[in-house]
Amino acid sequence: MDNNKHGQGGHPGGHPGGHPGAAAGGPKKHIPRIISWNSTFKCDLKCAHCYMDAQERESAKELSTEEGKMLIDQIAEVSKPVLVLSGGEPLMREDIFELARYGTDKGLKMAMGTNGVGITDEVAKKILASGIKKVAISMDSSSPEIHDEFRGVPGSWQKAIDGIKASIRNGLGVQFNTTVTVQNFDDIDNILNMAESLGVKDLHLFFLVPTGRGTEVEDITPEMYEKMIRQVLAKSQKTNLDVKPTCAPQYMRIAEQMGIDMSRWSRGCIAGLSYVRIYPEGEVTPCPYLPIKLGNVLETSFKDIWENSEVLNKMRDFDNLTGRCGACEYKAKCGGCRARSYGLSSDFIEACGGLHEPHELEGDYLGEEPWCPYQPKGWEA
Repeated sequence: MDNNKHGQGGHPGGHPGGHPGAAAGGPKKHIPRIISWNSTFKCDLKCAHCYMDAQERESAKELSTEEGKMLIDQIAEVSKPVLVLSGGEPLMREDIFELARYGTDKGLKMAMGTNGVGITDEVAKKILASGIKKVAISMDSSSPEIHDEFRGVPGSWQKAIDGIKASIRNGLGVQFNTTVTVQNFDDIDNILNMAESLGVKDLHLFFLVPTGRGTEVEDITPEMYEKMIRQVLAKSQKTNLDVKPTCAPQYMRIAEQMGIDMSRWSRGCIAGLSYVRIYPEGEVTPCPYLPIKLGNVLETSFKDIWENSEVLNKMRDFDNLTGRCGACEYKAKCGGCRARSYGLSSDFIEACGGLHEPHELEGDYLGEEPWCPYQPKGWEA
């Protein structure tokens, strides 16, 4: 079935945001610049917030090596984006280095999102030899105890630290991916300092979106959310780290209000504009947190899905946004989190297998961002 005709999304996982989008209401050629491929369901941790709800299992439907290469071929026909190999835990795929090398040879800029626990000097050398120059490693606390509790496996903090050191020692660039929760809200400064002391260059802060196991984690409040974005942006002006809030498109509005130059990032939410996610079974979704089927690459070419998906084309016309997002003067720069709009207006997903067909949609992916307290100029409810 061609799911394009219906309207219907890891930590790098974590998509690095801020690539060119469209002007409000105007047609523009959209090119995929970042794609996250959840290459496997398998994972060696049990993270409380995991949007994949990943387990120690392997789906018989995961793309095979040859199907993975076919996917890379299809992507290369459209553009030469950053392709982030994530999971689950990508290092649990036996063919991950073969796939990375294939993508590199096809001209894609390969990257990896990992929990870091499996990276030794030998593994770091293999990652680098496959053409990957940068890994994003999940780190959620400066405290081993808090990180291990969040990740569900004792000793995971120390193994991640060892993996970070091995990566840097062997010439890999390292990005921290930190999921912000009530538990680590007051620890962010310590995490930033720890990252800098380790030689990490980038830090992306992820704000929870209610999918997978993340539905069961106590979330921060909208007020904390806004406060944290302001704190992060202020901190970013005083550190050598490249710090960016992710899944927090309001950072573009807040940065402008604070007088901070964010010209290197063109838009807050890039889902569907220059970014999509590939599910382990081949389903394409707008982002990891928006589980709307756009089509499966085993049935419909990636090019066809990217260019002709009704959902993607609706997301690319900012005049389709409703509520405060639709009325907001920042909608071309921010856009609001489409996944949070959908997720908090529905009861849509409890596990990774719950990708919704368009006709089953219970939420509004074009509605206003429920976590944004900003009132647009002239707005009246």
